[in-house]
Amino acid sequence: MMPEPRVAVLVPCHNEETTVADVVSAFQKLLPQATVYVFDNASSDRTAEVARQAGAVVVSSPQRGTGNVVRHMFRDVEADWYIMVDGDATYSAESAPALLKKAREEGLDMLVGQRVTPRESQAEAYRPMHQLGNRMVCWLIGASFGGAIMDVFSGYRVFNREFVKTVPLAASGFDTEVEMTLQALSKNYRIGEMPSPYSSRPEGSFSKLNTYRDGSRVLLAFFRIFKSFRPGLFYGMLAALLAASSLLSGAPAVLDYIQFRYVYHVPLALLATGLAIISALSASIGLILQTQLRYHNETFALLRRNRQSAGEKNP
Repeated sequence: MMPEPRVAVLVPCHNEETTVADVVSAFQKLLPQATVYVFDNASSDRTAEVARQAGAVVVSSPQRGTGNVVRHMFRDVEADWYIMVDGDATYSAESAPALLKKAREEGLDMLVGQRVTPRESQAEAYRPMHQLGNRMVCWLIGASFGGAIMDVFSGYRVFNREFVKTVPLAASGFDTEVEMTLQALSKNYRIGEMPSPYSSRPEGSFSKLNTYRDGSRVLLAFFRIFKSFRPGLFYGMLAALLAASSLLSGAPAVLDYIQFRYVYHVPLALLATGLAIISALSASIGLILQTQLRYHNETFALLRRNRQSAGEKNP
């Protein structure tokens, strides 16, 4: 008989004393075999005390920021399957067994709980700018990485042990969900999505998100990862833009030479030459980095394969 897989429910929390007990109780009821961990991220209220009274394993995670807490959770918690959920009681615990079952049966490395809210409740559950930002970033991901992602900002996710223990994460704030998604796509992890009900925060619970500050961080994280994991496309687009600018700025100088056999627009000619040189350099950098990335991905895939083989030999 194969042993029952270990399941950990990971709940990162910052000042969620009004909702964390409900979250812990709901997941304990629906997944009695799981251990619920509440990682208290420097809360100034009674989050840790309330979570402990509800039966959770409480871990102090003093370094502020969602990304920092996620790295802490992934590093310290040992399990076969992990369910990550926010402590604000907006995600449905009733979806957890189905999410876990789908991830296991389909052999997924990461399964995202796609937030679904009735149209009449969307204004309360989502800020309009958050909806727009989610659609925009999902479109960017689809265009750049080829993944058909519908909800990149969902904090409700299921991971297997391989993903948790091998994915490299650098984000420190709310952009960590974007980084996890892009890392999964770039490193060929098996990912999926499954609809799950999403509701507005209960009365007395307040969001820590800042629409513009965190939105700018998310976009910066996207372009940072895009540059690192799609360097050929990133620098190729930059080279094409610079080449087009060079042609436009150099057109008057070329026309001068055709008509008068003399260049009167000398500054534009110098600008065009400089842009052409930088364009060629960008294309060369993209080619070199893309080659390095290919070797990196081959090495990473080999390490994952060796890890899987070692796990099969030592269950």
